[in-house]
Amino acid sequence: MTGQNATTQSEPVIKCSSVYKIFGENAGKMLRENHGNVDAKAFQEAGCVVGVNDASFEVYRGEMLVVMGLSGSGKSTLLRCISRLTETTSGSILIDGEDLLAMSNKQLIELRRNKMGMVFQSFALLPHKTVLENIAFPLQLKGIKTAVSMKRAMEMIELVSLDGRENYFPRQLSGGQQQRVGIARSLAVEPDIWFLDEPFSALDPLIRKEMQDEFLRLQGALHKTILFVTHDFSEALRLADRIAIMKDGVIEQLDTPANIVLHPATDYVHKFTEEVPREKVLKIKSVMDPVDDKVEFADLTISQDAIIETVAEAVLSQTKPVAVMDSASNVVGSVESAKMIHILFAEADAAATAGV
Repeated sequence: MTGQNATTQSEPVIKCSSVYKIFGENAGKMLRENHGNVDAKAFQEAGCVVGVNDASFEVYRGEMLVVMGLSGSGKSTLLRCISRLTETTSGSILIDGEDLLAMSNKQLIELRRNKMGMVFQSFALLPHKTVLENIAFPLQLKGIKTAVSMKRAMEMIELVSLDGRENYFPRQLSGGQQQRVGIARSLAVEPDIWFLDEPFSALDPLIRKEMQDEFLRLQGALHKTILFVTHDFSEALRLADRIAIMKDGVIEQLDTPANIVLHPATDYVHKFTEEVPREKVLKIKSVMDPVDDKVEFADLTISQDAIIETVAEAVLSQTKPVAVMDSASNVVGSVESAKMIHILFAEADAAATAGV
């Protein structure tokens, strides 16, 4: 994915500064009186519900930021604030440098039609329209001629591998196929920014895995700027360039999947990571050691982007350090069998040290 290097760019596509969303009649007054210091329990006792609490972060072009947390953590509220489906209580949101919160309704409609695509948990397909008509519908709302919109819709049908089903009605499709139609419909308008709120959570586990594969394939081809909301940590690890973990409206940690697994910032984040099999989610570049010119390497070389599990056995069979290569075949690090053993059995080591 392109987003791993996206954070080196200077100008973010989305920039949120001290964003608050507090539900309740006295929300704004309480926020001002407390000078932005929000205690969720105290606000709740005053009849307010804290949805988003002082969220500040940036999303860069081509990056996939996954926002995750349990039910009630504020993840969907945050996404709705950034798409302005929900009005914020306080803060600043810039989209490509433009003040989202200062936009008129007309400007907002234009922004959503031309720059934003949205996919939600509910497929929200029009039951009386075919797959082709459902996908073409947002284009026709923009005033695009029928022939042009249908041609574009067919291209999207091919993109999400629904060829041959363009004349089906939603009721004739499986849940996974309906979700593909929803994805194709949101992509038809060629959005720069793509919002997805729990898009796969209603699907069976096998179909969900297939949709994740499809989603990664699409992102590899399209390089969209994406905010993806989920409550599933495994899904977040699989899809994200960076992950924002939320609790009670607060972003507890925002970092790469590797850093969240290796260096959880809070006890709450640690609870998500302690059951994660590191070797299945971490890449070699997350754990490799710096290059030492004096070291004699084994004949084996491995890619920095290889998942640890896929190369662990090969590394363990070597008596010398293994060189780690980037995509241009440059040596960028090394990994030894002792390091691999530590990674694979870190939990056992920790338990033994604690006397468990």
